[in-house]
Amino acid sequence: MYLATWLDLATREIVGYSMADHHRAGLVVDALKMAAGRGQLKPGCIAHSDRGSEYTSDELRCEISRLGLRQSMGRTGSCFDNAAESFFALLKEKIGTRRWPDRTSARADIFAFVETFYNRQRLRRHPSWGYLTHWRPGSVWNNNTPS
Repeated sequence: MYLATWLDLATREIVGYSMADHHRAGLVVDALKMAAGRGQLKPGCIAHSDRGSEYTSDELRCEISRLGLRQSMGRTGSCFDNAAESFFALLKEKIGTRRWPDRTSARADIFAFVETFYNRQRLRRHPSWGYLTHWRPGSVWNNNTPS
């Protein structure tokens, strides 16, 4: 099973995600639609990704355009352009790469991790952000901002 995520760089919150048995363009489009459906995306926002085929697809480009977003892609071969790496590292650390008895169980564990732990508990406990999940006007963001 594959997991696609869209992460808000300001809050580090996963605003949209999708799971499927493939990693075609529909997977990332569904995750983007989830973020849009939650009201998390405003016209003009930048949708940044790596250069994987699902992110360079016409299907995703059309959805980005339909939502009024701007598309951006990282440099080829640069892991520093992939902001979601720390999320996936923590996901693997917390729930591992084990085998689940069925897809429903796997989906439930991923949902619980994203919605109850990562987006709610972990981010609110981060001391460098004053224990808040949302950026505040006047906050200083620099190269020492935690991932």
